[in-house]
Amino acid sequence: MQRVVGGAVGRWWARLRLDSVSVSPSSPRFLIQRRGAKVLGSEVRPGNMVSRKGRIFQVLKAQHTQHGRGGATIQVELRDVDTAHKLTERFRTDEPIERVFVEEKTFMYLYSEGDLLVLTDPETYEQVEVPKDLFGKAAVYLKEDMTVRVHYFDGRPLSATVPYRVTCTVVEAQAPMKGLSVNPQYKKVLLDNGLTVLAPPFIVAGDKIVVNTDDDSYFTREK
Repeated sequence: MQRVVGGAVGRWWARLRLDSVSVSPSSPRFLIQRRGAKVLGSEVRPGNMVSRKGRIFQVLKAQHTQHGRGGATIQVELRDVDTAHKLTERFRTDEPIERVFVEEKTFMYLYSEGDLLVLTDPETYEQVEVPKDLFGKAAVYLKEDMTVRVHYFDGRPLSATVPYRVTCTVVEAQAPMKGLSVNPQYKKVLLDNGLTVLAPPFIVAGDKIVVNTDDDSYFTREK
């Protein structure tokens, strides 16, 4: 089985790779080696990779905000793909941002081994291992035989994603919550993956619902 590693799990591997090209071990493992295209701040989306001060960040969230005469900005939550450190920044909507384009590979999720996940190439059936933290909070949605995507830069895994929408089974449903500011008709339901989300009052235990994996929100009940 081929091991593909990243994050804290792969420090020994990254150091070996750095030494092999005569780069100081103290240099960032994901230091940008080639430039991407310039995009406007208004075009930045969650899941994008961007360059900031010579490092690569994954965009986790992007929210458009208006500041009166100050103009519109995009507030983004970024994750350093080397250190996993998160920070929040604001981009002007007309600000040029350097986007890093990565190679995307499709795999099927098989099972987990501690902090590692075993994936298989659907065409070659070659198995690889990647750190669970590549998926971030979305790892909770992983199910056997689920199609996932792993993003590589310079041959190294930077991040991974699950499908945008996933079907989950409701194992417990509370009574509707009165006075909830978002929607008084919504109530909490517990899913088979341990996640609690808000759903309409007609949802009961045993129902299968479709959930948006980017924000853990209810989309529809599966028919």
